[in-house]
Amino acid sequence: MQPLSQRSAQYLKGVGPRRVRLLERLGIRTVTDALYYLPRRYEDRSRFVPIRDVRPGQSYTLRGSVRSSKSWRSQRGRWVLEVALGDETGVIHALWFNQPYLRHRFAAGAELIIYGRVERFRKLQVVSPEYELVESSADASIHMGRIVPVYPTTHELPQRALRTILTRAVDQHAAALQDPYPTEARQQWHLPPLADAIRLLHRPEDVAATPDARRRLVFDELLLLQLRLALKRRATRQLTKPVRYQVEGPLLARFRERLPFALTAGQEQAIREMMADLQQPQPMNRLLHGEVGSGKTIVAAHALLAAVQSGHQGAIMVPTEILAEQHAATLRYWLAPLGVTTALLVAGQRPAERRALLTGIKAGAVQLVVGTQALLTQAVVWKQLSLVIIDEQHKFGVMQRAALRRKGFCPDVLVMTATPIPRTLAMTLYGDLDISTLRELPPGRRTPATVWLPDAQREQAYELVRQAVADGHQAYVVYPVIETSATRALRAATQMYEQLREEIFPGLTVGLLHGRLRPEEKDEVMREFVEGRVQVLVSTVVIEVGIDVPNATVMLIEHAERFGLAQLHQLRGRIARSRAASRCILLADVTTEEAQERLTALVELSDGFALAEIDLRLRGPGELFGVRQHGEPQLKITNLLTDEAILVEAKAAAEALLREDPGLRRPGWTLLRSELGLKLAGPQAALASVG
Repeated sequence: MQPLSQRSAQYLKGVGPRRVRLLERLGIRTVTDALYYLPRRYEDRSRFVPIRDVRPGQSYTLRGSVRSSKSWRSQRGRWVLEVALGDETGVIHALWFNQPYLRHRFAAGAELIIYGRVERFRKLQVVSPEYELVESSADASIHMGRIVPVYPTTHELPQRALRTILTRAVDQHAAALQDPYPTEARQQWHLPPLADAIRLLHRPEDVAATPDARRRLVFDELLLLQLRLALKRRATRQLTKPVRYQVEGPLLARFRERLPFALTAGQEQAIREMMADLQQPQPMNRLLHGEVGSGKTIVAAHALLAAVQSGHQGAIMVPTEILAEQHAATLRYWLAPLGVTTALLVAGQRPAERRALLTGIKAGAVQLVVGTQALLTQAVVWKQLSLVIIDEQHKFGVMQRAALRRKGFCPDVLVMTATPIPRTLAMTLYGDLDISTLRELPPGRRTPATVWLPDAQREQAYELVRQAVADGHQAYVVYPVIETSATRALRAATQMYEQLREEIFPGLTVGLLHGRLRPEEKDEVMREFVEGRVQVLVSTVVIEVGIDVPNATVMLIEHAERFGLAQLHQLRGRIARSRAASRCILLADVTTEEAQERLTALVELSDGFALAEIDLRLRGPGELFGVRQHGEPQLKITNLLTDEAILVEAKAAAEALLREDPGLRRPGWTLLRSELGLKLAGPQAALASVG
């Protein structure tokens, strides 16, 4: 017989071809999906309330007999059924709209149970209540007289129908679920049996009992994730790199002597952690994350110099050409006086220039290379690539990161991001990495003042842009979309570019940058802005990452309510990159509490880590880093903000389990071993499989 995870939802009782399609929209494709599709809340329908005790504005479960019923068409053409329901204490009226088939169900004298919100409109009434006829109550125990689950659904699949399908699925199939843990392990971790937890979450007798059942499923999800991460860490640590580093040589010493500024305590700590990694026989696998402008590049430069002075090569991969150019220029400025050769490799370079560069890389004459995905092509062959650095690494997929890693043999890897990462997210997204954190800004870096203006004060925002340019500085104006559309009444970059250039800033040089421009067009616009030939840059979020124009001191963000908090903080980080005072202006008319909280937080807080925690709470991990990539955690039940304690427990359990039984070979672990794909094909194969 097929396992439940492979058995289609179409075999569930009450599911036909149309409902199969509706269930798929909810992510329910298999019987297992149905069992794990959990309620979003519960309603207590276990007590029947006398009709005389009901109050408008509250929901009740009521039982009575049908006193009368009538139907008619309203002035708007809607079909209306009204049923008078009475008990020994009073009468209340139930109304249903556009359901003519119901008029034959409620005969006078029939016993009826209803649940819904009571309102007063001339008389007490309940609009579109859920109902059960007592004499035909085969499913009454599902919908009435008990604690009733309420599921996320769509209007095309009514709550009542979905609840019936899922309850039947639990009754028929929960017992067939295989528990992946042996009894002694489950008891050690204080977990209920899997089938019991599933039943309790779908059909609780007491809501107070559901947290333990939910904890079981969250623990399952997190344990599997932490086992995968631990296996990935173990695979890395079983590798032996063929190179050795000299981390205290003359090149690094001369570099430190030439620095015109003092490093922060956080930078010094990160450098010590990296150097310790480089001296290990196993390859480094470290994440460097921190506040916008906290100086990750100077930290990375120390690792690159350690590679060069040890006779090896280093590579930095970044998501955009303009960022690659900026990194290359910065490294040349720092390292060329030391005799270190730094090259830039991007698409579209002249053939002769590219051929010479590839020859130099292969021969080892080019020591450091900064590039985009052009680094991944087969033509790029290294003599001795020992260090790989990936900047803004969440912009790359797992396979891209793995492809660059394979350019060397067991190279040391440093990944960097300017998005501060909350602790729980770091333990899931990057649980296989050692982590270095930069929280403080270098001396002299100023925090931009942030103001939130309603749309009615738009002219004030424009005047702040004009004033910045008059003072010799530059400005960004950011829009959420490239073009307007019939479905979104938003100002857009292309249309507003024309208006800003011709009507609002007629005496200024205005440029336009967005994702649909050809790469050479983007590069030319950014080059003009970097060189000061464009005074006001109209853009979408393509400038979110890595653009460094110290002379830009104002950022105006249109429809700021449309952006996530972390994204707004990243955008704000494009200014205040010099000692000049800077200002971020949020233009927004908000209509939701969440948007209000988001913008208020940005105005009041400058700490990216605090903002990241708020963003995680408001939007969840998937949105915080944009589109999910293959290989990142798919947590359907876990809430990373509230389930940190379970995460810590699962991490400790995973480490202890693999420490005691590295291959999960003991009896009782077959299912979990299969789910992890544990074949123990060797450390290099294991590392390649996870990227």
